[in-house]
Amino acid sequence: MSLHSSFAPSGDKSAKPVWCVDSESWSAVEKSLPAAARAFAAAAGFRPAAGQFLLLPDEKGGTFGALFGGDVPAKNPDPFAAGKLAGLLPEGVWRFEKAPADARLATLAFALGAYRFSRYRTNEQKKVQLALPDSVDGAELSNIVEAVFLARDLINTPTNDMGPADLEEAAKKLATRFGAKFSSIVGDDLLKQNFPLIHAVGRAADASPRLIDFRWGDPKHPKVTLIGKGVCFDTGGLDIKPSAGMLLMKKDMGGGAAALALAQMVMDAKLPMALRVLIPAVENSISDEAFRPGDIYKSRKGIMVEIGNTDAEGRLILADALALADEESPELMIDFATLTGAARVALGPELPPAYTDDDKFAEAFSRHALAENDPVWRMPLWKPYAAMLESKIADINNVSSGGFAGSITAALFLQRFVERAKTWMHLDIFAWNPSAKPGRPEGGEAMTVRALYALLKERYPA
Repeated sequence: MSLHSSFAPSGDKSAKPVWCVDSESWSAVEKSLPAAARAFAAAAGFRPAAGQFLLLPDEKGGTFGALFGGDVPAKNPDPFAAGKLAGLLPEGVWRFEKAPADARLATLAFALGAYRFSRYRTNEQKKVQLALPDSVDGAELSNIVEAVFLARDLINTPTNDMGPADLEEAAKKLATRFGAKFSSIVGDDLLKQNFPLIHAVGRAADASPRLIDFRWGDPKHPKVTLIGKGVCFDTGGLDIKPSAGMLLMKKDMGGGAAALALAQMVMDAKLPMALRVLIPAVENSISDEAFRPGDIYKSRKGIMVEIGNTDAEGRLILADALALADEESPELMIDFATLTGAARVALGPELPPAYTDDDKFAEAFSRHALAENDPVWRMPLWKPYAAMLESKIADINNVSSGGFAGSITAALFLQRFVERAKTWMHLDIFAWNPSAKPGRPEGGEAMTVRALYALLKERYPA
């Protein structure tokens, strides 16, 4: 594929230098600068502290280069610090004269930091490009950046333009691009084909609920299934949210966006797997058709589910999708969901919890998460807490009693619908950056996706 617009080819002769310096390297870099640039840096009081930035003039009054204090020696330097450069540098092509310690992550951060959501406003974004370091695979990095931007765009788009039908269209467009086999089950056909929980959650909305489904790859290859929660807006249903709780509910389809982003990375890299993507897409709305607290539904798997709270709808639609995926006994099944506020209370917005019983998979995932600066934290599927989901009149309640361990009990609920998959992982993501950080602009985010792509590439090498 072609390079992403944030990148210029390696060796671009028009590229101006950027020195990423710290307290250890600054002295040598300072001595290597032309006398005029060195004098200007001294007069400006430049110090190699984290985030410090200085443009260096040339003798004709133009720009010679730039200094950036983005790699301070510390116990945990930010490998995405260079993400600030996309906003700091003037228009033009730039290169790392002295690259950060991890040139690949710094290059990736530069591109991710250049993201702007411009669908609804004029965006006169300056064209700043980074010439690829020789050690960086520009094609692969472009694939990753494009996929992350896809997820961000989908999450940032408000529900009036990103309802269930729009999310289906985005998935269909991606599937068509890579020659995947696409299908969708819509409205009352969900009942005819035994997806009662998806139908129950979405039936109150004017936009019909649906199950989005596409397949890609050789059926003889290992089966890998990605499932993404696609609640395009969540009022909470009859257990209605307060107005403040609805402000970000356009992002409640962030799990579906993450699944599509990872699928794009996999398909673009042509990883040898039989990939399946499932996205139950609904709006959790209020009307005379809304499902109610106390209702009981028979799930696709046959488990009778009592509705303890209509605002715990994501796990219901995922339950039917998980049951369908599990029927094929996939080697690997991963679900992404903006599922619980409890996960944010426990770990905050930047650190998604991961749940799995496969210790080796969890260890490999954690290793790649650290290497890719795409953090996760493993949480326990603590079996004794399953008792909190007991119902007196059904097989299970969709919420726990007592209000404790909300993210864990949600994961335990989902686990009831998984039996045959060799490895299953549940990711309770936030899918949103509450404030801007290097490489991570405020807004929608494809959390855990880059780490999973690195793991899948290792597990299923092309």
